[in-house]
Amino acid sequence: MLTMRLQRVGKAKVANYRLIVSDKTKDTHDKYVELLGTYNPHDKVNGIKFIADRVKYWLGVGSTTSSTVNNLLVKAGIIQGAKRKSVYLSKSRKIKLGEKTKAKADASAKA
Repeated sequence: MLTMRLQRVGKAKVANYRLIVSDKTKDTHDKYVELLGTYNPHDKVNGIKFIADRVKYWLGVGSTTSSTVNNLLVKAGIIQGAKRKSVYLSKSRKIKLGEKTKAKADASAKA
């Protein structure tokens, strides 16, 4: 199964990413099928440079996207739809966070 993912390139603490199409089971630093563009998170204005027609082609063929890539494509206006959640919390972590916020609310109510 092919998927569109980001491949990290650049120096330490100065991240740049390539948007690539590769097999989902392969490492991102292994060989990839096609390079579809670049993403520079430090450049807020011109940071997203994707080849829109090639992205649409790969989506039409049945390639999937990672959550982060999906959100970047929606932000760039290449695809339509809702953004996906890219960070998932386990059930136990959700319970802990719920208890923490409940304790904060109780403490502020008593004060």
